[in-house]
Amino acid sequence: MPEVSLDFPREWLEFTDPADAERVFRCDLTWLTSRWTCIFGNGCGGISAHMPDGGCCTLGAHFSDKDDRTRVAAWAEKLSPEDWQYHDVGIQDGIVMKDPEGSKQTRVVDGACLFLNRPDFDGPTGCALHALAIREGVSPVETKPDVCWQLPIRRTFDNVERPDGTHVQMVSIGEYDRRGWGPGGHDLNWYCSSNTEAHVAAEPVYITERDALVELMGIAAYEQLVEVCAVREKNRRRGRDTARHPADPQ
Repeated sequence: MPEVSLDFPREWLEFTDPADAERVFRCDLTWLTSRWTCIFGNGCGGISAHMPDGGCCTLGAHFSDKDDRTRVAAWAEKLSPEDWQYHDVGIQDGIVMKDPEGSKQTRVVDGACLFLNRPDFDGPTGCALHALAIREGVSPVETKPDVCWQLPIRRTFDNVERPDGTHVQMVSIGEYDRRGWGPGGHDLNWYCSSNTEAHVAAEPVYITERDALVELMGIAAYEQLVEVCAVREKNRRRGRDTARHPADPQ
């Protein structure tokens, strides 16, 4: 089925961060209670036509900062040639390159991120860092670049002045749809967040993406989000949901 339109009614929740009175979270309940899940290797069409089995890994991952690069490099040292198809390239040339604008990202090799193990690899296919997390018994949030474990959750920041002159930091947690990629997002070959084929999970995003949300929000804010989402789930089962994600099973 085709992707659903990006412009549909959404239900948002705003609440003050229990850990910081000057921070307000604005959360897209329609997305966070949707049944999206990653279907890499199980129907994912890939963002690039030249590599439909490459998922969202073909452009390489832009690092958020030096700490992000250092953390990923440390985990990469734990990878062996049996775990990582491009192990020799990573050791010889390094895992970092600069894009045309000078931003640092994971090195692109043979048309995709060097951490992407291709289908012809004898070891685990897909992200070598993700497979490493499973092997080590840790969350992929620890091993993968920030942009990778966050996708397709999008966190944005705004400084808001209220009518009484006070200021708060507004942190939005929502769907990383095609627009999140910038103007080029509309040209992606295939994309999952608004695609009905990827909305097949038994549990909602706020549960399946717990580790990412805790890292993005903090545990206190996440627990408050869960309380509201749980109520919304009950209403959904009773047929009272008025802002269901249109890609979800109806």
